[in-house]
Amino acid sequence: MVRPENARAGVGTVRIVGTVEAVESVEAGKEVGDRLGRLRLLASAIAGCELRVAPAGPGEPAWTDGRAVFLDAETSVREQVEALVVQASLLAAGSLDLGVVRRLRRRSALARRYLAVEGHRALASLEDLLPRSLGSLVDRELAARSDSPAASLAAALGREAIPDPPLVFGAIRARALLASLRRAKRSATTRRQTPGEPRERILVEVGDEEDERGAAIDLFTVPGGAGGPLGRLLARLLRPVRRLGQGGAPGADAAMKWTRGGAGGDRSFAFTTGATGSVPGPAPEERGTTYPEWDVHGRRYREAWCTVHEVEPRSEEAEPFAASNGYGLRRPLARLGMGLDSCHRQAQGDDIDIDAAIEARVEAMAGTPPDDAVYLDSLRRRRDLSVLVLLDVSGSTGEASASRQTVHEQQRRVAAALTRVLHELGDRVALYAFHSRGRSAVQLAPVKRFDDDLDALVMRRLGGLAPAGYSRLGAAIRHGAAVLKDRGATSRRLLVVLSDGLAFDHGYEPEYGAADARRALAEARSEGVGCLCLGIGANTEADALRRVFGSAAHATLPGPEHLNRVVGPLFRAALRSAEVKRRGSP
Repeated sequence: MVRPENARAGVGTVRIVGTVEAVESVEAGKEVGDRLGRLRLLASAIAGCELRVAPAGPGEPAWTDGRAVFLDAETSVREQVEALVVQASLLAAGSLDLGVVRRLRRRSALARRYLAVEGHRALASLEDLLPRSLGSLVDRELAARSDSPAASLAAALGREAIPDPPLVFGAIRARALLASLRRAKRSATTRRQTPGEPRERILVEVGDEEDERGAAIDLFTVPGGAGGPLGRLLARLLRPVRRLGQGGAPGADAAMKWTRGGAGGDRSFAFTTGATGSVPGPAPEERGTTYPEWDVHGRRYREAWCTVHEVEPRSEEAEPFAASNGYGLRRPLARLGMGLDSCHRQAQGDDIDIDAAIEARVEAMAGTPPDDAVYLDSLRRRRDLSVLVLLDVSGSTGEASASRQTVHEQQRRVAAALTRVLHELGDRVALYAFHSRGRSAVQLAPVKRFDDDLDALVMRRLGGLAPAGYSRLGAAIRHGAAVLKDRGATSRRLLVVLSDGLAFDHGYEPEYGAADARRALAEARSEGVGCLCLGIGANTEADALRRVFGSAAHATLPGPEHLNRVVGPLFRAALRSAEVKRRGSP
């Protein structure tokens, strides 16, 4: 049995609750193919996509071609489960993406070094989903060397000594993976779009969710495989994408240029010359707040590197922003924090916690003392939620989207709708806008603070915002999380980032900026702040969004009218991930 409580990466990474059935089936003494086939449930649950499990040759290390995991049927049950978990985790964590696998082709020694680092990182990134008895597989020292497949590959290419991966890690067969991808490409290109089929995409990535009917949230996958590597390639060929290209010194108020993508095209940066707004500077005596920044190249923090200033938004000459009807957000948001809350893993209660009971059974079979907290208890709670909406007003949001409205206009409408609905529901809500002009001038404008009324002044402040400057996303996220912790005054805290995902500033190029933004989101979640990232109307590529937002719940929608379809699952996923961190903290 699988319960889709952890939908992630669009196709729905689900909570592992089928481990016992898989293990008991293996122990039942059935035929080899049938026994390994029973592990398919576990493999698919971890990888977040359908996987087969097939026998490998005797003594052959475990490996995967992206569609199946091949295991040595002669090894013990525990060794099979461990090898399966490693290979499926590599797929779930993006460790076997096309760009990385190509670098490993015909380089077996490099593949072993990469697997030694990336295998531990992939397991550590999914540790909350794995049975506790498998936690011993993770070498935290090696896992700490990397925060992405690219960083693991860089470590493998370096000269630093890396121990060989454990035998249970199996192997990476780059040629088989590439051949599998080519077969998938040939299969997908035979499909034609049916008349009347919608062309819009709603990309959703959540960390822990199911819909009201108990079905897995699978909004990321669309016909033709657009959710996978092939779909992303086709999207780059057929859709306009946001890119930055070369040419001249970038201006602080320049807007990003729209280009039409092509496979293997130029990935550099270019700007249009038109200014899209003005950036009010902080007062000379204002010192601001300093934050560290993660240097992905040096693998270290730059302490006190960025300075964030809170600047008052201009409202004197602005017209009040005309708020929408809420886009149907009230009903899904009203259910957050209301009614009976199920408290998992309790020593006593009125129902059995299936996840906890199954994990306890697995631990007992593995020889580990099981946890007796296997009950569910229900408590009625009042609303106890504070939300900070962080609105990106950098220059790149001033470009028009496919609907002919600017990204800024659409994201501003969503910010107004979320703020109004949450305020009416009785939650503590704040709205801040941000942009930057270098690391010493990251500016956040408090459109509405937590204790402010939602009045005409707030609407004028929102109406006076104009796209300008750059987007030093990591510093804005750290300041937003700090404001939530200091002024939220609730146990449940949620940071909602409305951004096109283009993290760019002076000395804050895409790889560096994306890694810092991912690290800032991870820092916030580790401190019990739920993180949700939304892109409205932006045609930023899915790969680029994933590099910036990492494992935080995030979605990109073609327009505000689609938000009510995903806001409930996304909010619950973000809040649940924060609760997991709080429960795991000392």
